[in-house]
Amino acid sequence: MRAEGTILPSLTLELLRVVTGSGAILIKTDEAGIQSLALRGLEIPTDAWGQLWVHFGPHDKARYVSAKDLLAGTVPPDRFRGRLVLVGTSAVGLLDLKTTPVEPAMPGVEVHAQLLESMLSRTVLSSPSYATLAELATALLVGVAIIALAPVLSAWALFGVGGVIAATLAGASWYYFSKLNLLIDPSFPLLSSFLVYLTLVFTNYLKAHSERRQIRSAFGQYLSPVLVEQLASSPEKLVLGGEQRDMTLLFSDVRGFTTISEQYKSDPQGLTQLMNRLLTPLTNVIIDRKGTIDKYMGDAIMAFWNAPLDDPKHEANACEAALQMIDALERLNAERQREAEAAGQPFTLMKVGVGINSGQCVVGNMGSDLHFNYSCLGDPVNLASRLESQSKTYGVAIVIGSRTAAAVRDAYAVLEIDRLQVKGKTEPETIYTVLGRIHDVVGKGFARLADLNGSMLAAYREQRWQDCLETILLCRDAGRPFALDAFYQLYIDRVRSLIETPPETWNGVWVAAEK
Repeated sequence: MRAEGTILPSLTLELLRVVTGSGAILIKTDEAGIQSLALRGLEIPTDAWGQLWVHFGPHDKARYVSAKDLLAGTVPPDRFRGRLVLVGTSAVGLLDLKTTPVEPAMPGVEVHAQLLESMLSRTVLSSPSYATLAELATALLVGVAIIALAPVLSAWALFGVGGVIAATLAGASWYYFSKLNLLIDPSFPLLSSFLVYLTLVFTNYLKAHSERRQIRSAFGQYLSPVLVEQLASSPEKLVLGGEQRDMTLLFSDVRGFTTISEQYKSDPQGLTQLMNRLLTPLTNVIIDRKGTIDKYMGDAIMAFWNAPLDDPKHEANACEAALQMIDALERLNAERQREAEAAGQPFTLMKVGVGINSGQCVVGNMGSDLHFNYSCLGDPVNLASRLESQSKTYGVAIVIGSRTAAAVRDAYAVLEIDRLQVKGKTEPETIYTVLGRIHDVVGKGFARLADLNGSMLAAYREQRWQDCLETILLCRDAGRPFALDAFYQLYIDRVRSLIETPPETWNGVWVAAEK
């Protein structure tokens, strides 16, 4: 230490200098700082600042000789011959008791004694000049390893790997200390790697929270709350950018809505309120049946099932939604009629047409870099749209494709209505209508209607026109509980037209002239 401008050695170092007969203390340095102190026949390694780490041992009474015994002459002279003797105190009141890593209280003079033993036995602890670099490099390597493993391993697995790394670093530090008398501090690598781990955990938490918030925001307006929470808790179920799925599509449109809109030419706000009253219950029905709202197109709705979450009953859920949409619209019509009568205003009935089809589609985020929507593409989508428009032609509320019909015929009253080639397609599709749930139509004669309808279609496709007309009349009577008069009138007019103008070729497929 420096005293009055002079650098003075510690008691222990000065004692060794005198004993070794050294005239001066040699200081060896390198690029990192002080490397060691050298005396005659003895070199003492230090850290870069010239500090020496004491290799503390437990308190040893055998090192001590009582001053009282020495003054009384009871100590043999050989006890001091060839020895280095330190004179000090051990009384508590003299305030020279020191706390060490291995003793709560030890006389300060013994610290010098232990230091002398370490120097003379060359077991001095040293912190090499490369120790800091090694600690930094270890911290960097461990931090990079944790960052690399974080995306691959779960939080608990990563925590386990961190525990193994911590144990390895602590074990290596203890080995260097106990076997090589080297001080390599593992605390900095351990602390820095733990901070990296905490940072990653916190970052992943923020990322997961952000993903859940985005999912809730993106799907909250066209998915049921239950499905939104499922997506939020399991974002991996959502595959964006295009995924092939077997889906069921639904298109709905209100018949005669243009006429209704004309009544609100001077009241656009009233038309907006009517739209909200119309779309809200229809949307709720779709969402309650696990459907996803794709988009609104005026008074029309496009929805789909089995995306983004799996729905093994997507065909049945779509058909159930269609039936409930019709029921919801009937209730709305009843409310509007009462309101119109109370206000003395004309009332126009609203009816909905629904087209449903199932098949392989591609679903995902689609659009441009500036605006995109979670939607689906594929031939089944186009066919579902065409079937919706044909519901007006056939005079039925619901038209479904053959794949949908095959999946739901055990639970719903499915009736075949035609073999149709819609505009824009070259292959015909067998189309059906849904008249209700099987358990609801048992007492309405659906089984007899289905048999008669099958016979009528068979005669129609075999060009047995007279038999077809006779069967249509029976079908019309059997179909009155299901409001199929318009449908069978269509076939009466069609068959009469075919009788007057026989087709050149006939395969039983009707080609639609309009979309």
